Amino acid sequence: MKITDIKIRKLLDSGKLRGVVSITLDDVFAVHDIKVIQGENRLFVAMPSRRDEKGIFRDVVHPINSEVRSEFESQILSSYRRELELQNAEQEKNNSSV
Repeated sequence: MKITDIKIRKLLDSGKLRGVVSITLDDVFAVHDIKVIQGENRLFVAMPSRRDEKGIFRDVVHPINSEVRSEFESQILSSYRRELELQNAEQEKNNSSV
């Protein structure tokens, strides 16, 4: 299973939530509401989740093994960083033309 598309839906520059991402797997299966979170030491990816009856958040979908989780996180964070760089470059361009 391969990520065939990554869409950065939202970028935020404050707070722990830094972005919301959607991915497509093998051009046939979409996963929405993946979160990019700023942890104490690094950015990480949180899979879509919902709160159960005890108030505990549970992933709705998630990779089964650590190798796939690492690969997904690496690709998602790379796309997030590229989008952030593009947005920053666009802001600098707009600021310098004023």
